[in-house]
Amino acid sequence: MPLELAAFIRTTLPLDLSGLPALDGGRYHSLWMPDHLVSFWPDSIWTPEFTDLAHASPSPHRHLDALTLAGAVAARTTRTRLATSVLDTVRRHPVMLAQSALTLSHLSDGRFILGLGAGERENLAPYGFDDHRTVSRFAEALRLIRLLWDTDGPTDFTGQFFTLEHARLDAELHHTGPPPIWLGANGPRMLRLVGELGDGWWPTGSAGPQTYAVQLAHIREAAERAGRDPQAITPAKMVVCLVGEPDELSEILRRPLVKSLVLQLTADALAATGHRHPMGEHWRGIQDIDPRVLTRDRLVRLFEEVDPDAILSVVPHGTPKQVARQIAEFGEAGARVVSVLDYSGRAGQGYAAESARKVREVEDALLQITGSTS
Repeated sequence: MPLELAAFIRTTLPLDLSGLPALDGGRYHSLWMPDHLVSFWPDSIWTPEFTDLAHASPSPHRHLDALTLAGAVAARTTRTRLATSVLDTVRRHPVMLAQSALTLSHLSDGRFILGLGAGERENLAPYGFDDHRTVSRFAEALRLIRLLWDTDGPTDFTGQFFTLEHARLDAELHHTGPPPIWLGANGPRMLRLVGELGDGWWPTGSAGPQTYAVQLAHIREAAERAGRDPQAITPAKMVVCLVGEPDELSEILRRPLVKSLVLQLTADALAATGHRHPMGEHWRGIQDIDPRVLTRDRLVRLFEEVDPDAILSVVPHGTPKQVARQIAEFGEAGARVVSVLDYSGRAGQGYAAESARKVREVEDALLQITGSTS
């Protein structure tokens, strides 16, 4: 079935917004801005010993604030939706999230999508944020944001995590309505919340098309139970892939930062393809990454244990046309919007220089295969 494309905008230094006019030309459904304080790549391997990318940037953690950057993108574009990928409800209070999203909705003339998630350890634990009960906090924050947008005048609210007493958010909604909320969700409780309260689903992770279809079915069942139209929720997918010819991929998979991709994959996903995760059978992927505790010695051992075939078993890979065909399977599983994230650029500066071209070729092939238009 036809698919729409989403693109990412880098939120790290050096900042470069010169490509926004091309991104705003109609090719993309939406432009997504990651929200991080810390990257997935530990300092212990961001050194010239492991990658020449360390010569290009002194740190992998040079992140800028996604909400501030979204304001700049809103002012420099007129056509394409813009979104956060994704803000969490631990570091930002829901009242401030509600106000910021409303502000960006007006700045963008109704084009802003509030991408929300429960939070990831690497952005919480180093800064003293409470990383316990994040899903329960998220559920309450989501309902509170909706309440603030739906209420005229003072609001009272008493929950487990948040309390409002005669609180006001009187700035009216943009004439197009409240900002859509797309949820980054994978677990059962989060998927249920997508069905109950979300306008879109924006999952990352290593789930393949079959798992995606099952998860989407759970979302739609939850929507029906909540009295909502399941088809009104936009299913999307961020697809991490490795693009290259066979010999090129063999070399790419030898590079430490690419091997570290296994940290973003869940033990369950690898087990489903008959592989053991080197971090143990309970590893939850992105949610469990804490770069502070991943020492050089631990990662060197990890790289020795990583089976490249295990990564390839769950990550779309191959030539642009081959990757496009694999991503198209998510469309068959129900996705309407997809983003292509080529991880081969983490193999080094030479590969990074070619990554944008590879992604474009994958996108072009994907549009052709699915009968979509840019």
